[in-house]
Amino acid sequence: MLDPALIRRGRMDKNIEMSYCSYQAFHSSPSMRSRRTPSWARPRGSRSCVTCHTVCNKSTSQASLFLCPGSTNSRIGSRSLVCRSLYSVDASTFNGLTVQSPTHAAEERVGVLLLNLGGPETLDDVQPFLFNLFADPDIIRLPRLFRFLQQPLAKLISTLRAPKSKEAYASIGGGSPLRKITDDQALALKRALEAKGLSSNIYVGMRYWYPFTEEAIQQIKKDGIRRLVVLPLYPQFSISTTGSSISVLEQTFREDAYLSRLPVSIINSWYQREGYIKSMADLIEKELQSFSEPKEAMIFFSAHGVPVSYVENAGDPYRDQMEECIFLIMQELKARGISNEHTLAYQSRVGPVQWLKPYTDEVLVELGQKGVKSLLAVPVSFVSEHIETLEEIDMEYRELALESGIKNWARVPALGLTPSFITDLADAVIEALPSAAAINAPTSTSEDIDKDPFKYFVKMFFGSILAFILFLSPKMITAFRNRVI
Repeated sequence: MLDPALIRRGRMDKNIEMSYCSYQAFHSSPSMRSRRTPSWARPRGSRSCVTCHTVCNKSTSQASLFLCPGSTNSRIGSRSLVCRSLYSVDASTFNGLTVQSPTHAAEERVGVLLLNLGGPETLDDVQPFLFNLFADPDIIRLPRLFRFLQQPLAKLISTLRAPKSKEAYASIGGGSPLRKITDDQALALKRALEAKGLSSNIYVGMRYWYPFTEEAIQQIKKDGIRRLVVLPLYPQFSISTTGSSISVLEQTFREDAYLSRLPVSIINSWYQREGYIKSMADLIEKELQSFSEPKEAMIFFSAHGVPVSYVENAGDPYRDQMEECIFLIMQELKARGISNEHTLAYQSRVGPVQWLKPYTDEVLVELGQKGVKSLLAVPVSFVSEHIETLEEIDMEYRELALESGIKNWARVPALGLTPSFITDLADAVIEALPSAAAINAPTSTSEDIDKDPFKYFVKMFFGSILAFILFLSPKMITAFRNRVI
C-alpha cells in the first residue's frame, strides 16, 4: 500500500509502480464530478491526483507527485500499464533530481516523442495496417488461454475487412493524411518550444504503421537523448490507444540498458488542460456562426468508441474522461454565453460485441425523429483529420443525418495546427520535464513473445483453423451480413 504522505513529500521510491484508479469504485460518488477539477480551475497551490485528478488543496513546495489513496487499486486488465512520473503539478524535486529551467534542460538533449495510431498511406497498405491493428492484444483482448489465436484472428479479420476499408480510403484520396498532419504538428511543436526557450528533438512514433514507435525509439537512442517526454496525441486515456503505446515503450525499454536508464516523463492524458478546452471551444464557437440560427444548432460530440468490457471489466477510464471533457468544454462555452443543447455519442464500433453507447448512427436517427433541424458535429477525441472524420463523419454520418430529417449540418475541424492548441502542448511538455525519471520496467511480462519458429508455425497453422471455425458461428455470420464487421 502506497503512503500518500510520502508521495506528497516527494519521497516516493522510483521502483514503486503507480497504477491507475479503479474508476468504477472511486468515481461512484455523486459529488465526484465537482471534485475532478482541472489545474487551471483550481485554487493556486493546490494539487491533483495524477490519475483521477482529485483535488488536494494543501499547498506544498516539495510535491513531486500527488497520488490519491484510491489510485493504488489497479484494474487496467491483467497487464500492468506502468507509467512512472506520469504528470507533475507544482513539482520541484523527483527522486533527488533538482528541477532545471528550460534553458538548462535544452543542454541535456531533450526529446519529445509524439505517439499516434498511424494509418495506411496507400490502398496497398490497408490490409497489413489492419493486421497490425487487430494483432494488438489491447485491441482484441483474448483470454490468456486463447492468446495463440491473436495473429490468426488478425489475419482473418484484416483480410475480410480490407475491401470495405479500401473503398473508404479511396473516397478520401487513397490513403490516410494522418502521418503528414502529425509530422506538421511535430514541426509546429518544435517551433513553439523554441519560442519558449527549449531546444528539443521531436520524434513521431506510430502504433500500427510507419514510422513505427520502435523506429522512433531507436532514433532517440542514436541521437543520445538525455531526457524524454512522451506525449500521446490522444486527449483522453484508453487502454487501446495510450495504454497500448505505453506497453510498446515498456517492452522496448526493458530490453535496452541505455533506454532503461533514460529519464522519461509520460503525459498520459491532457483533456483537462485549459489550452485544449479553450481551443475546442474556439472552434465550436466559430463553426456555430455558419448556421443562420446559431442558438438553435445542437452540438453533437462524437467520440471514438471502445468495447464496454474495457470500461466495466478492465477499468478503462476513457468514458469518465470523455464525459468530463465534454463537461469542461460546455462549461467554457457557457462562460462565453453559449448554452446550446448538446449530446455525446460514440462511433467506429467494430464486431458483434457491445461498445460504449449511445452509438453515433442511432443517435442521429433519433435526433432527426425528434425534430432537430441544425446539428454541429464535433469530433472530440481526434486531433487530426483521418478516416474517422473525413469519411465516417463527413460522408456516412452526414448522409444519415440528412436522411433522418436534419436539414443543416456542419462539422468542427480537428485541432490540427491550431496555434493555441500547439502552444498548450508545448506548455505541457515543459511542465512535464521536471518530473522525468527513469522507467524501471518489470523484468517479466505476461506478453512475452515466443520467438521459436517451429512453435510460431504450429500456432499460426492450428490457430488459423480454429479462427476460421470461430468465424463460421451463427453470431459472426450475422455480424458480417449486417456489415458490422
